[in-house]
Amino acid sequence: MSRQRKPALTMFADHDAYIAEAPENLRPLLVRLRAQLARALPDAEEVIAYKMPGFRIGKSIIAGYAAFSKQCGLYLFPSAITSHADDIAAAGLKSTKTGVTFSPSQPIPDALVRKLALASRKDQNL
Repeated sequence: MSRQRKPALTMFADHDAYIAEAPENLRPLLVRLRAQLARALPDAEEVIAYKMPGFRIGKSIIAGYAAFSKQCGLYLFPSAITSHADDIAAAGLKSTKTGVTFSPSQPIPDALVRKLALASRKDQNL
């Protein structure tokens, strides 16, 4: 039995390169999410961390995002997810301990992105 090798994960130079390589139908969601995070965290630096785009203040990654084959994810500190679990559920979105997933048919509301980003920042005392 032969094993198929998985392709190596690509290291992206910046957010633009990451978005350009994402599935075409998800790119508008990523562009919008990036802009929302930039507005919510105006003093954050855009970085690539853990092979995905993120927003860093000091040494802390406050928020990150990723694209998969059919959905996107927004990643934050667990306390930000916990403190807004009702808002996430009310938006019809699924969450894990550190992330919220969304798709073109069920995008993440702008106000929720802001709340989550600010909660994630607050939880890091930044």
